[in-house]
Amino acid sequence: MINYDWNCRTVDARPLEDGETDVVYNVHWRVTGTSDEVNPEGNAYSAGSIGTQTVIWNPEGTFIPFEDLTNEIVVEWTQAAMGEEQVGNIEASIASQIESLIHPTSVTLTIGEPIPPTE
Repeated sequence: MINYDWNCRTVDARPLEDGETDVVYNVHWRVTGTSDEVNPEGNAYSAGSIGTQTVIWNPEGTFIPFEDLTNEIVVEWTQAAMGEEQVGNIEASIASQIESLIHPTSVTLTIGEPIPPTE
């Protein structure tokens, strides 16, 4: 099982728009997926993705002052602006990254130092 943590705490805001202050228009999101499986060192496998998402404030809707915003509220805005398909694609990509960590299809190995010639 993978748990996804959406961090949408960093935003771009317009200082003044339609009479409101600090109106959020862009969200810098970070999603981290953490598996319940652990590696040989006992650490959970994890992977992540980052990006930005434009959000549009509707002046006809309810305005939430910046000081009242929470990560949960902004995650809802971000995911709604993205749509279910894009949210699913982001989480599927993270799951695929974690699966590749658990069951790699390629590894990088280093060949030992050459033996110096004898004289």
